[in-house]
Amino acid sequence: MPVQEAGRVMTVTGRLLRRIGLSVGAGALMVLSLGAGPGSALVKEGPGANTPAGLAQHAMPGLASTGLAPQFVTLPRVPGLFTSKTTSATACTLPDGTDVSYFHCYTPQQIQDAYGVSSVTLKGGAPDYGQGQTVVLVDAYGSPTAAQDLATFQQTFFPQLPAPNFQQIFPQGDPQYNNTSHGSGLSGSNGAAGWSGEATLDSEWAYSIAPEAHIILMAVPPAETEGVQGLPNLFNAISAEIAATPPGTVFSMSFAATEQSFGGAAAAQVAKFDQVFQQGLAKHDNFFAAAGDTGTSNSSKQHKESVSYPYPTVSWPASSPYVVAVGGTQLQYGWTWAPSSNTAFVPVTTANPTGFNPSYWASTVGGNTQAVWNESWAPIATGGGASAIYARPSWQEGVASGYGNHRLVPDTSWNAAVNGGVDVYITAYPEYNCGNSTGCWTIYGGTSAATPQTAALVALTNAARASLGKGPIGFLDPLLYQMGAGLYTRGAYQDIVPQTYGTAAPTFGGSEVGVSDQVLKSVGSLFDNQLWQTSTPGYPTTTGYDATTGWGVPSAPGFVTALGG
Repeated sequence: MPVQEAGRVMTVTGRLLRRIGLSVGAGALMVLSLGAGPGSALVKEGPGANTPAGLAQHAMPGLASTGLAPQFVTLPRVPGLFTSKTTSATACTLPDGTDVSYFHCYTPQQIQDAYGVSSVTLKGGAPDYGQGQTVVLVDAYGSPTAAQDLATFQQTFFPQLPAPNFQQIFPQGDPQYNNTSHGSGLSGSNGAAGWSGEATLDSEWAYSIAPEAHIILMAVPPAETEGVQGLPNLFNAISAEIAATPPGTVFSMSFAATEQSFGGAAAAQVAKFDQVFQQGLAKHDNFFAAAGDTGTSNSSKQHKESVSYPYPTVSWPASSPYVVAVGGTQLQYGWTWAPSSNTAFVPVTTANPTGFNPSYWASTVGGNTQAVWNESWAPIATGGGASAIYARPSWQEGVASGYGNHRLVPDTSWNAAVNGGVDVYITAYPEYNCGNSTGCWTIYGGTSAATPQTAALVALTNAARASLGKGPIGFLDPLLYQMGAGLYTRGAYQDIVPQTYGTAAPTFGGSEVGVSDQVLKSVGSLFDNQLWQTSTPGYPTTTGYDATTGWGVPSAPGFVTALGG
């Protein structure tokens, strides 16, 4: 959702929710990209498209394509959203000094502190930075500036540490296009530009959690971008990397397709790819996939992504029983959302040149809470629900039995919010990503922000185990479900339960799977993953395991200890 002012562009990218104003989806990322210098205007056509009201009007859910490539979609200009000085609306200050109104953001140190990552140690008390571990980031196209951007990120946030142990590999050839994109397609240079943001996010935030791990960015351009036919290339590369990397490698996957995209032969098609996951599990690797960014609303390939399915759906490969599905929360660390209105955007006036409604975006200083990720302003929310392809795996039996006998996702969660996103530095395809010629500091969110961080936490766990003379943990999912409620008593997890923020009136009569009565909600009622004011039911967030946040969010020291580190 880019909003640009004087070269500062706010964008959302993801698994192709392709509608004017929004692009999000499973395996997706949201990015507020704030350019550092002057650039061309990003303008959308259509009534009201260049007003915040148009932003709200056009940012509709359920239009994710079933493709593999992220896509940035512009939002209207909103003058005054990004300023050179602090105002009463300032919620975030980026490393270059840019002040951002309304949207909060986090540095690596803040995320480490919030999740306890900075307290994880090796045997003898030395800091655990993932020493000796390997993290593979699976992305299409990669980024032509990944290494230099990560170096800037390291010098900004971790200057006391050695240079990153980072490499980018191109198993099927380097697909870069001289850091310049042309046209508006979903492949070629434009596809590469779209994926560069994802690759940059993954690299910098896997590094933020495990800064001394060996991080490999594996770039494989898909054969196409709007279906599932590009997956064989990707999985051939994953298979080769499984063979090339040491036992206990963690793979973070930033791609997805709505399960229904595979058609009537879905089970047979995914079985071929699941064999690759099983190949890795046999050597104690782990695979992590984003649960999605559009709640239970995903688009129909048969309708050319113009409508969403009228029933709850989930995305693959997160739904595979050989993969750890990562859902999203909204971390409010050092601030607390306090909306008194359900309306995010109002008409632009001289008194309010941004069109953001302060009563919706209001927050108070202080607090440390997490809720299911469900931001009504877009609307965007964590994926989660029951698979249409897979039966319930044996290790998941006994939880949420009211949802039938199918695989449930997610298994675990991490912060994925855009309002509460993470700082990223990018110079790849700068005009595309930043609206200027030099690059920018940005704010990203989405479940593909959550996924590489969760994968990197398991790298810390394996490093801690190695310091004790132990091997890697093996497949994480059975271990989580075996511990069950013990995850909380051991201090390994924080349960995510329903939260209500602010005083806005409950005006949305929503619906939840397994709940017969209407669920009346305000924007601050973070109860489930139903997109705001849409008809597709969401899954409720409950005590213990649920199909929106899984077991909740890990508390890093207890998580590592509970898994033998």
